[in-house]
Amino acid sequence: MTSLPLSILDLAEIGPDETAGDALHGSVTLARRAEELGYRRVWYAEHHNMPTIASAATSVLIAHVAANTDTIRVGAGGIMLPNHAPLTIAEQFGTLASLHPGRIDLGLGRAPGSDQATFRALRRDLAAADRFPEDVLELQGYLSDTSRVPGVEATPGKGTEVPLYVLGSSLFGAGLAAALGLPYAFASHFAPQALEQAVERYRRDFQPSARLDAPYVIAGMNVIGADTAEEAQEQLLAARRRRAKLLFGRGRRLDVAEVDALLASPVGQQVDAMLRHTAVGTADDLAAQVREFAGLADADELMLAFAGPDRAAKLHAVELVALAHGLQAAA
Repeated sequence: MTSLPLSILDLAEIGPDETAGDALHGSVTLARRAEELGYRRVWYAEHHNMPTIASAATSVLIAHVAANTDTIRVGAGGIMLPNHAPLTIAEQFGTLASLHPGRIDLGLGRAPGSDQATFRALRRDLAAADRFPEDVLELQGYLSDTSRVPGVEATPGKGTEVPLYVLGSSLFGAGLAAALGLPYAFASHFAPQALEQAVERYRRDFQPSARLDAPYVIAGMNVIGADTAEEAQEQLLAARRRRAKLLFGRGRRLDVAEVDALLASPVGQQVDAMLRHTAVGTADDLAAQVREFAGLADADELMLAFAGPDRAAKLHAVELVALAHGLQAAA
């Protein structure tokens, strides 16, 4: 196919009848397999108060996965910086980079990653998101040799130069990444509406920096792969049902008929809009769809979110994409 790098966003999903421990151990298994197959990196996202996602303590999970792999890059996609003091994140990721030099990434977002009740439980400052650009610069200073806060340095952290990525799903993130000369990762796997406009703005307005001399775009895409097209379509229906139940079920226990009624309502259109950029099918199907999306997104790298119904299905899809894309196994 092409040399376009492929990476993985692992949501560390807790399946039915599973514990958080099962999900976390599964993340290690997935990362090891991704490393064997030649994926560039695996990222984990900060989500709070979500009973099906085990990556809330994102830096802790990164530490565990990095300790149980050898070469693949491991990072956050992302840390919701308004939830934290920049110094704390610098110390956490400086520690990770000191333990695993050259393998740690730090993607940064400004969303809460939670609902309003969790927002309050996190002791968030309502104005924190407004300070996101300044906080990114403060964090960058802690990770370099020149802190922006006189008399305060991150230890570990100082001089590690952990690479930063601005995450976003709007023109705000695109403009910030361009102004700061940082790579930009667009969340088109769940918020695809502004993808093309945001990437165009980022590339147009990019200002070279000491860390990056040319724009670099990572675009998110969902993947559902199986040995037959029919099986892949069944998995897609299951993914649509999960998404509808998670987002619109309001915590209720819904049977299949009730979930399908949701999908048949305007809710279904919202779910399908969120899943617009989803590759579905066999290895050959995935090869064509991944290639088409990379062109549409004008991407330098794709971040794939595997949306199969269980861990075995996800792992198999990881292998199918590697086969279709011609990835080179790790040496």
